[in-house]
Amino acid sequence: MAKPNYSFEKRQRELAKRKKKEEKDREKAARKAAGLPPIADDGEDGEAADAAAAPDQPAS
Repeated sequence: MAKPNYSFEKRQRELAKRKKKEEKDREKAARKAAGLPPIADDGEDGEAADAAAAPDQPAS
């Protein structure tokens, strides 16, 4: 059985994370250049997105 190459997997995760961050930075710069309001950053846990999506009053 082949031995897993953890270094390769870690490197791929790091590259994907970097690519996602760069894309987010490009979108943020484009929004700023277009004069649009900034979008809410939900962070890692996504609590801000959940709070923004939740209605103020319960549905009856």
